[in-house]
Amino acid sequence: MTGLEWLESAPGWSQLPVVWLLIGEKVGGGRGRLAVGGFLVNLGLFTIKLTAGILSNSLALVSDAFNSLLDVFSSTVVYIAVRVSSREADEGHPFGHHRAEPISGLVVAIFAGVLGFEIIKTGLQQMQTNRVDPNQIGFYAVMVLVISIITKTVVSTIFYNYAKKNNSPGLMASAIDSRNDVLVSAVVLFGVLGALRGWPKLDSLAAIAVGIFILWSGYSMGMENIGYLMGKAPEKPLIARIESEALKVSGVLGVENIRAHYVGNYIHVEIQIRVDGNIPISEAHEIGREVEERVESLEEIDKCFIHLEPVDKDKNRV
Repeated sequence: MTGLEWLESAPGWSQLPVVWLLIGEKVGGGRGRLAVGGFLVNLGLFTIKLTAGILSNSLALVSDAFNSLLDVFSSTVVYIAVRVSSREADEGHPFGHHRAEPISGLVVAIFAGVLGFEIIKTGLQQMQTNRVDPNQIGFYAVMVLVISIITKTVVSTIFYNYAKKNNSPGLMASAIDSRNDVLVSAVVLFGVLGALRGWPKLDSLAAIAVGIFILWSGYSMGMENIGYLMGKAPEKPLIARIESEALKVSGVLGVENIRAHYVGNYIHVEIQIRVDGNIPISEAHEIGREVEERVESLEEIDKCFIHLEPVDKDKNRV
């Protein structure tokens, strides 16, 4: 057993972020590395925001710190989902564990909804109390928020590009969540600067607007991942591509029916193809196998099931 294998299997050690970073490449590949990286970034931002918030007595900055702590939990959920979804199919899960990622995306969506509600509530309360004290806010509070905005912008861009390229709803949810964090930190920065200029209620108004936006983002993420979990059908252009690939196979006389649905973030397809009823069964089987291989070569497709429909020379069913 190697040192890495021992760390991964040792009770308790596998939960440490440093060990997660080491095994991120091994379990989940690029998705694993990104999920672990997001965890560490959010943990670091939580630490510096909370410290600056306490030193400056800024309720807004402390709230933003706990928003980052919430992201630590979200990153943990996504990382666990990436590990689970990367497992091979087994007897209990013959089609794999792909639904783990949409589940994690749904969890993040729920957290985004809760965060949006809390921001709105806090904004309304702060509008009435004007809790920000300009005399206790230092330059370090502004610098921490600027660092947070830049960092989360980079994280959001990296996550979005990877999730879009690799069809990862869990990481896409994290990308959207990171984008929301940029807005939250920008609102806090706007409020801190406004308080320094004597306009503390600007923070409250902007916070309410961002809270509404985050609520909408959470709703959108939730509906998308519910669709994945319920086995929604893919878009029509993909169905057309599937049919086109099937018709490229020699011996396919026509495509009678295509049914496709999501299994997690991958797609399973069932196709009925017409073949000459007078050819040997072995030849018909080979045609079906070739169609299966061509369709499964499409990036979005995980599994293709073929049903052969024999026809006579006049295209009537046998």
